[in-house]
Amino acid sequence: MDISSSSWAAVSLLVLALFATVAAVLLLRQRERIVQQAAELASDVEALNDRLWVLADSEEHYRSLIEAQGDLIVRRDGARIVYANGAYAALLGLDEAQVVGSLAQPQLIACRPALALEGGARVFDECLATPQGERWVSWVETVVPVALGQTVLQRVGRDITARIAAEQELVEARARAESANEAKSRFLATVSHEFRTPLNGILGMADLLGDTGLDPEQATYVRALRTSGEALLGLVDDILDFAKVEAGKLELASERFDLGVLVETVSELMAPRAQVKGIELAAHLAPDLPTHLVGDRDRLRQILLNLVGNAIKFTDQGGVGIRIGRDAETVVIEVADTGPGIPEERRQAIFEEFEQADVSPARRHEGTGLGLAIVRRLTGLMGGSVGVEARDGGGSLFRVRLPLPVADDAQHAALPDWRGKRVLVVSGAPFGAGFLRETILAAGGDALVASDAAEARALLRGTAGSDAALIDQEIGRTEAISLAAEARRAGVGDCLIMLSPLERRQFGSPREAGFTGFLVKPVRARSLYQRLSPRPVLLAASAELASAPPQSPARPRLTVLVAEDNEINALLATRTLERFGCAAVWAPDGPRALAAIEAGFAGDGPSFDLVLLDIRMPGMDGLAVARAVREKETQSLGRAPLPLVAVSANVAEGDRAAALAAGMDDCLAKPLERAALQRWLDRVAASQPLSRSA
Repeated sequence: MDISSSSWAAVSLLVLALFATVAAVLLLRQRERIVQQAAELASDVEALNDRLWVLADSEEHYRSLIEAQGDLIVRRDGARIVYANGAYAALLGLDEAQVVGSLAQPQLIACRPALALEGGARVFDECLATPQGERWVSWVETVVPVALGQTVLQRVGRDITARIAAEQELVEARARAESANEAKSRFLATVSHEFRTPLNGILGMADLLGDTGLDPEQATYVRALRTSGEALLGLVDDILDFAKVEAGKLELASERFDLGVLVETVSELMAPRAQVKGIELAAHLAPDLPTHLVGDRDRLRQILLNLVGNAIKFTDQGGVGIRIGRDAETVVIEVADTGPGIPEERRQAIFEEFEQADVSPARRHEGTGLGLAIVRRLTGLMGGSVGVEARDGGGSLFRVRLPLPVADDAQHAALPDWRGKRVLVVSGAPFGAGFLRETILAAGGDALVASDAAEARALLRGTAGSDAALIDQEIGRTEAISLAAEARRAGVGDCLIMLSPLERRQFGSPREAGFTGFLVKPVRARSLYQRLSPRPVLLAASAELASAPPQSPARPRLTVLVAEDNEINALLATRTLERFGCAAVWAPDGPRALAAIEAGFAGDGPSFDLVLLDIRMPGMDGLAVARAVREKETQSLGRAPLPLVAVSANVAEGDRAAALAAGMDDCLAKPLERAALQRWLDRVAASQPLSRSA
């Protein structure tokens, strides 16, 4: 029993020792793991410390960048501020520590509508009350995520007070400019009226005086009086046109027009001015030009008139040539002259306002220097360009390029078949002879050009003969008649004399002088083709009819009311109407004009067939009179509308529109043109019985 107890004790001790050993081994291993984990934790802590340092440095760098930008940044969780930078705190007049966690909010003075962006952001401007005064801030508001899936509302703002102030200054400056521009327009309208009113009297009285029996000396003085008046009127028109272009009140039309008719009209208008100076005016349209284009016909006419008028003004010898061609989709207008030319250093300056080629005190030509400036402005508005260069042989060449579309129904001019036809052209004109040659060649004919009678005789003797001859009166009447006789003896079939309108009246009968017919300069291509193509008898008869003076149609005696406060203009209008066979009644102001019309309606006075109403009259202006008349006509059922025509020295589109809106049937500009008045009298007379008398 004792042995067994000892054995068990030994075994127990052994077991205990074994357990202790195992436990010690386990503890040692656990200690190693703990030491290893502690080392790893220490390494992680060190790495985290490094990362925290980097983050702190990044945060400081980011904060410094944000603060350097000066942007205002604030984040709110609801109404509570969770973050605000120094700039936002300064906006409130507080420190960052005072702002974070507070409900601080700047006082709102004004706010502009917000603009929504993609992603839920929005942009808006606010005017805020700050310790530094009112400040405008432009905000970008977004929702940004934070920890644990939460979001906060973030606003980033920039102070735009200076920009808003600049915008306000621009608005005020624009308002001042518009006000000044409106005042300038009113001033120009007033000046135009004040200029045109006496001009109307000057030009009109010159016409009336010219119709009386004058001796040659008196007729010369009257022509000089009218020429001076027309020059002053042109000056006023230039100034007004330039003012309209400069003010941006000129609206371009887009309409179908005949380019050939337009050029012919300009040539006929400017030809007398050239003939007075003893120089030639010629025009040529390229045969490949379409008949109709689309654009602003009136502005194109103005460009041509200004260019041609300028060329005639500065040309004392030789002539002026107008050439119209086409380059792809662009119309090319060339106006050449044989004048003194323009120095190269002045070729750009002459298109500026109030500039001229000759700026010396001894210059011979006066003017405002606005004609070419208006051309430059108009071509720019029409999308084109204008320039000038020296012309070969002396003089200047102005070239305008305009993008004018071809009309849908446009065609090309039908040219006759002149193959085998030879035409002798006798003219020393610098442009007309060359243009005629091109016109003849375009039809397939052959042109022989002689500058004088001697050269023409040499050509008649040295060639196989010509089918037709065109002889310019400029070589002299005697030489022209003699040359025509020689040409007829040489077998020339058609022999035409080319005359200016003034020469046509003085030349007498071309047939009695040995010619088969005549052409009026500047010669139209269509007239040349008609005269030298078959059917000569019919064409000659047409030409004689065309050259006969128009007869005034028989019409009833009309009664016309003239409402005009200016006595001279009233005298002019009444005398002109009397010369047209009308009975004229004068009303010196608006109230008396309305009273006279009402008396006519009631049968207590003359019944008027036409009323000429001056726009500006004392007591009651013409517009008010027109409105009152139309109202009374509305009240009187069955009464035919009385023709009302406004007469105004203001020629702006707004004045015409106001007259038509008031009930006027038309608006005529002062100085009153006889032709325009004649057309209205004919129009009114057409609705009256022919047997009626005053």
